[in-house]
Amino acid sequence: MALADARAICPDLVTRSSDLPSEALALVSIRRWASRYSPIIARDGADGLIADITGVPHLFGGEAGLRTDLQERLSRFGITAGSAIAETRGAAFALARHGGGIIAEGNLKRDIGKLPVSTLRISNDTVRALNRLGLSKIADLTPLPRAPLVRRFGQGLILRLDQALGQQSEPISAETDLPHFGVRIHFPEPIGLQTDVTGGLKRLLKRLCQTLAQYERGARRLRLYLCRVDHDTAIIEIGLARPMNAPERIAPLFSKGINELDAKFGIEAMRLVAHITEPLKPEQISYCDTRQTNELTDLFSSLGNRLGFDQVQRISPANSTIPERSFVHTPAAYSKIKKSEAHINTQRPAIIFPPEVIRIDYPAPPGTPPARFFWRQSKYRTIKATGPERITPEWWFDDPSWRSGLRDYWRIETNEGLRIWLFHAPKIQQWSAQGTFI
Repeated sequence: MALADARAICPDLVTRSSDLPSEALALVSIRRWASRYSPIIARDGADGLIADITGVPHLFGGEAGLRTDLQERLSRFGITAGSAIAETRGAAFALARHGGGIIAEGNLKRDIGKLPVSTLRISNDTVRALNRLGLSKIADLTPLPRAPLVRRFGQGLILRLDQALGQQSEPISAETDLPHFGVRIHFPEPIGLQTDVTGGLKRLLKRLCQTLAQYERGARRLRLYLCRVDHDTAIIEIGLARPMNAPERIAPLFSKGINELDAKFGIEAMRLVAHITEPLKPEQISYCDTRQTNELTDLFSSLGNRLGFDQVQRISPANSTIPERSFVHTPAAYSKIKKSEAHINTQRPAIIFPPEVIRIDYPAPPGTPPARFFWRQSKYRTIKATGPERITPEWWFDDPSWRSGLRDYWRIETNEGLRIWLFHAPKIQQWSAQGTFI
């Protein structure tokens, strides 16, 4: 139901926004854990898993024992889940979401017939259309001729029905996991010099980056674990502004952490893990473009590790003609350079600031900028004016600074050498400065 309806029934209802990335990671972790029940497990929608347990139940004392073991372990983990065992994937999907249980062999058609048609994984529109015709359960569909159903509701309904009844095969494809991107090294004697730690790090980086390149991945965050003789572990973590698998560019980012490292009685082992990776496909590159891109990426990485990656920002164009809303600040490490097609041919100043009213000694004729004006305690004389560029306020935003109505913008070249962006608001008959050109 809608949230407003739910709050009307339960005023003390507590809600929380869903965290879809975290939920997806949790489902991946549960899928790996569930491999104890089957070697073939795949995700089933955004909130479910499907497993082929053929030949497995006898290891747990039968299907009932397997399902009981699964439910009890999930309950101890604090996870509320529904489970079902059936001959087909479609039947297991339907029963797991409506009470759960086990469908004995030979009783498939009878046991799923009492379930609603919405469990067939069909669209909501098809479900509503079936309900209007009085076809609310799966048992209502099975005796009907297939041809009229196909003409009325499409082939998708029949496909899902046949899959649930076992008349159409629906294989399960096990998902492959990415390898663990981690390497380690043990020393015959403890080390403590910064040069030795740096040398060990370079050896680890070379091996790790070779594995990353093999799987066409790039590291975004790395952790270096330094195991000391006293069984304590020091951790140095860095982030990268973009996916990377070049050891010579990653190694300098560990310098600050290594310089501040306290080796105490010595380091006997090192482990390097790329715990966050992203796809990094091979690409055709040129020397000049690659050098400029790499230098900028290395700068973002260095600043991000010192200041925080959210603090290193770039200005990106926004889809708005209003000067104040024509750009947004985005973290440089998580965004790409964008060009606004709407502003390619528009001559806008490099520096924009809130409007500042200017003082005019001699009013100019209507529709023309002032010949002389005072701004920021300085006097300016206009030698060239280009414009106007008329900008109207966006009526769907209530911006107090634009309640004065439309503006006519002019590019002014002054005798003093400064180029200023002025605008005139006809509604209030006022001139203001809002930017300067470089």
